[in-house]
Amino acid sequence: MEYNEFEPIYEAILADFGFDRTADERARETLAARTDPFDLGKLGVVRDATVAIAGAGPSLESRAALERARACDIVFGASTAVDVLEAHDIAVDCMVTDLDKNPETVVRLTERGTPVAVHAHGDNIPAVREVVPRCRLEYVLPTTQAKPSGHVRNFGGFTDGDRAAFLADALGAHSLEFVGWDFDDPSVDPMKAKKLHWAIALLVALEQRRNERFSVLDGHRESIDTSAVGLE
Repeated sequence: MEYNEFEPIYEAILADFGFDRTADERARETLAARTDPFDLGKLGVVRDATVAIAGAGPSLESRAALERARACDIVFGASTAVDVLEAHDIAVDCMVTDLDKNPETVVRLTERGTPVAVHAHGDNIPAVREVVPRCRLEYVLPTTQAKPSGHVRNFGGFTDGDRAAFLADALGAHSLEFVGWDFDDPSVDPMKAKKLHWAIALLVALEQRRNERFSVLDGHRESIDTSAVGLE
């Protein structure tokens, strides 16, 4: 997704959450100053592959979800989904994170040569400053939800999980398989529930772009007012 397509969605997100665009831009520049350009060729194996997009919901621990992930060609893990997958001997090909939960996993993956898409936004600048310099920088893919600048990219998306899906799409994935996604998880707080609503909206936009139907959205598409979230 090009930024000019994503910007109306981004503006709707800013308005809905009361986020500060300048804070996102400041975070973007903080990340840019601590990273190098990332060679997307390191993720060239994604093209024409079936990619598991693993969310960090409770259902990821189920046998069915784990086997579905294992059967895919490539696995993208959002945040702590990586730890769950690795605990079950499922290798992750890329991690997508805003550094809010498991920084040691981020560092460890880059050290072993696994790409990590590190996302900077308005309230994670301290984490960017603390974690990124500890990483093997050639395996850090820097991303932003604001306008891309320099080598910091914006592939689309808002939460770790849907950003992973947009990244796989941008890299030419043939199909996306969603595991560990729990939109109706009653244990999440109201802020997380609101973010999950936006994840649904963004995945609706992505399946429309791909002319594809994501089964993970079945029963949830009806909750989205596409005009209200910048999709029309």
